[in-house]
Amino acid sequence: MEFIEEITDLEAIYTGYVSEASTLKVADRLTPSYGAWISASRFVILSTVGPEGTDASPRGDEGPVVKILDDLHLAMPDWRGNNRLDSLRNIVCDGRVSLMFMVPGSNTVVRVNGRAKVTIDATLRAQFERKEGQPKAVVVIKISEIYTQCARALLRSGLWGDHAKPDLPSPGDILKEMSGGTFDGASYDADWPGRAEKSMW
Repeated sequence: MEFIEEITDLEAIYTGYVSEASTLKVADRLTPSYGAWISASRFVILSTVGPEGTDASPRGDEGPVVKILDDLHLAMPDWRGNNRLDSLRNIVCDGRVSLMFMVPGSNTVVRVNGRAKVTIDATLRAQFERKEGQPKAVVVIKISEIYTQCARALLRSGLWGDHAKPDLPSPGDILKEMSGGTFDGASYDADWPGRAEKSMW
């Protein structure tokens, strides 16, 4: 089996253009639309990297899975798990993280890349207190970039089935916001199903 070893060989295979929307959607901090998405998400996949390799960990909560501290920082409580500490060990050694936020019923995935640290700050831990107690630690993420992922993967999988679509900003809404109102987000959203159908596989 032959494998691709050079970036130039890879790029020679993927010769299509990068659309305006693919780059316009990227923000370096939370915008109102991205903030709405993050606040609505009860589930996220946290990806980390460390000396032993990579790790991806599902995180969920009965309310927002992270707390927005400000437009650059998110806080994620570390609720009881299996005590392997794979993600936390990686973060202590190498703060690079990626998060993929999902909301049931929506094929949009919001991605955050950034750097994280683990804290046991009493004041921050107390903000997550429940009748069961407080998290032992909190992961604080500094956002480097945030953007929506292509919806094709969720469309192909039919992940949500007949789950009701949530009332959240659409990718077109986000693109319009990111462009300062010049991008035609309504047309982008209206045309998306047709584009997806033609380029699904």
